[in-house]
Amino acid sequence: MMRSSICIANARVFGAGLNDALCSAVAIELLHNALLIHDDIQDGSEIRRGRPALHVLHGIPLAINAGDGLFLLSLRPLLDNVNNIGPELAVEILRETERMAWQSAEGQAMELGWRRENKIFLNDSDYLTMVLKKTCWLAVIYPSRIGALIGTHKPAQLDRFVRFGFFLGATFQIQDDLLNLIADSRYGKELNGDIFEGKRTLMLIHASRQCTKRERARLSELLKLPREERGVSDVEWIRNLMEKYGSVEYARSVAHGLAGAALHEYSCIYDDLPHSIDKEFIRGLVTWVFERT
Repeated sequence: MMRSSICIANARVFGAGLNDALCSAVAIELLHNALLIHDDIQDGSEIRRGRPALHVLHGIPLAINAGDGLFLLSLRPLLDNVNNIGPELAVEILRETERMAWQSAEGQAMELGWRRENKIFLNDSDYLTMVLKKTCWLAVIYPSRIGALIGTHKPAQLDRFVRFGFFLGATFQIQDDLLNLIADSRYGKELNGDIFEGKRTLMLIHASRQCTKRERARLSELLKLPREERGVSDVEWIRNLMEKYGSVEYARSVAHGLAGAALHEYSCIYDDLPHSIDKEFIRGLVTWVFERT
């Protein structure tokens, strides 16, 4: 519940009460879970939170329907905002929701398109643009913006959260990609699942950039295969390629650099605000990203 907690914390940091932010926080949690169900189907993910993904348990048709239902259900608390915080603010939050939804859809389309077209000639900027859209908007930017909006009632002051949200969200995503390679069973997802799915992580992009022409040709052939035809030995070869060229260490260094930038942006936004547990919670997210398993 990181995303909904960010919303509540920002609302309280900027002067609102818990009840003012509760409907929006509930909507974020419902929408996030709806997107996870659809993402798992689109990505071919088999495990979610330590258990088989919903489409693995109950089939794709029922999982799609459940995701659709959760998405529709997420609109109800946003409509309840009309009575909770007033129609003007509720409409502004709906506008923020629409913007975030488009960003998320575009980011997912970028990632799926790379896999469909078997693109391996990508750079860090391509990856970070995709992450900004697919991860950062829903994970940090959107909940921060609507939390601050609830607290301040000032839409014009929301742009400052884009930089903070990008740096923190990108750190979160890179660390998540790293955990996919090294985490234990507490991680809750399939180990090496990103490689099985052919995802263009920062480590894969770096390895592709550093490897020989012959290795790149083999990498391209392996990534072109459907997931069910990409075997354990193929995944191990890609893992070894990342190790050979220091791609894990490279991604880790990028994540730490982004975390430093997130702390700087945090200071610009929050340093002049009164001390509170909510303010400390937001700052603590930057280090928590590296501590989670």
